[in-house]
Amino acid sequence: MKKTLLGGFYLVAAVVVGALVASIAQDIPFLSWLAYGRSIGLPVETPMVIDLSVVRLCFGLEVGVTVAHILCFVGAFVGYRYTLRALERGRRDAGN
Repeated sequence: MKKTLLGGFYLVAAVVVGALVASIAQDIPFLSWLAYGRSIGLPVETPMVIDLSVVRLCFGLEVGVTVAHILCFVGAFVGYRYTLRALERGRRDAGN
């Protein structure tokens, strides 16, 4: 359970920090490459609509990925692995 919560924390932190870095870097000329990205999915502006006369369903899901997000995901993965090893080491040391 701890590993799942820790992994979720690192994942959410990577998304937030990646978005922050991308938005800050887009105005700085030599760092603007960090804000380069693409969107994947069904566009939210023009969603897929199912009109059943009584009920109207709209589906739209779009995920935007930038270079900053990818770098933050890699950093989060490395940090997660490092934290797991440190927890295992601490558990072994406490057991002696």
